[in-house]
Amino acid sequence: MNTKTALLYLVLFSFIGCQSGQTKTAPQTTVKEENTSISKSDQFNKYWYSGKAELSSYTLKQARYGEIRDGEVVLVFVTEPFSVSKQVKLDNPQKAGTDNISVLKLNQVRKFNTGIYNYSIVTSTFTPIDTKNHPLTLKAATSIQEWCGHTFTQLNLADDKYNFKQFSYFEVDGDEEKTINATYLEEALFTKIRISKGQLPEGEINLIPSTIYSRFNYKKMDVEKAEISKTTSEKTFTYKIKYLNINRTLTIDVEKEFPYKILGFTEVDGTGLTTTAKLKATSNEPYWEQKKLSDQDKRKALKLKYE
Repeated sequence: MNTKTALLYLVLFSFIGCQSGQTKTAPQTTVKEENTSISKSDQFNKYWYSGKAELSSYTLKQARYGEIRDGEVVLVFVTEPFSVSKQVKLDNPQKAGTDNISVLKLNQVRKFNTGIYNYSIVTSTFTPIDTKNHPLTLKAATSIQEWCGHTFTQLNLADDKYNFKQFSYFEVDGDEEKTINATYLEEALFTKIRISKGQLPEGEINLIPSTIYSRFNYKKMDVEKAEISKTTSEKTFTYKIKYLNINRTLTIDVEKEFPYKILGFTEVDGTGLTTTAKLKATSNEPYWEQKKLSDQDKRKALKLKYE
């Protein structure tokens, strides 16, 4: 890539969009990212606006309390109309005017057992499809439930900050509210990949670590430096996200062709153990309509084992 083209990418990505009183500021990064706008290909629109969600199940090997636990991850990707001002799914998007934008929502559901008791973790992220005018994820929330107690963490984008709130049963966490400088969220890398043709920015970048990592390791959430690198095989992109000042490395295996499915991921957090998730099955379903007892058979197609 020549210098003029690289500069053009940086200028485009640094574009500041203003809507309903909120300005979205691009994260600081030393490298270019492919610019993607609301104008998507027919292939993208046909897949993501089909009235169905993409459901993928993964075999999970979760590092926790010094041992590897068997478990399961489900990734639910679906597009939704979203309110920029309220940061919730819109009930009447046709009446919302410019407050209505399209987001790719990801619900990551992670379940595993530790001895006699189980963990259930849900992380939801809401990333605008129009990355030109809305380069940052608008909202991310994580709830962690287990027999000792539960925690809830949420980040909402407001101007150039994330409003951070955390509520916890545990004294070491406590209830907390603060602001964090707005930049990329690790939680949103999966949605970023799906929207941006399988691409992530490479090089040194500012990144807010996973809320799951922060809770499991009792780390206060803040912006960290990370380095992203990519290797390519015949059918796969593999991204390695290595934090420079905390002991965490995330790798993500991505299908090289559309729709750029997440094939698996690993997490290494300095414990000597590695968390891994490997794709089992995928289907596209309007799951919110499938509530009957007879619909439970669809769980077999996804090879789901955990309730």
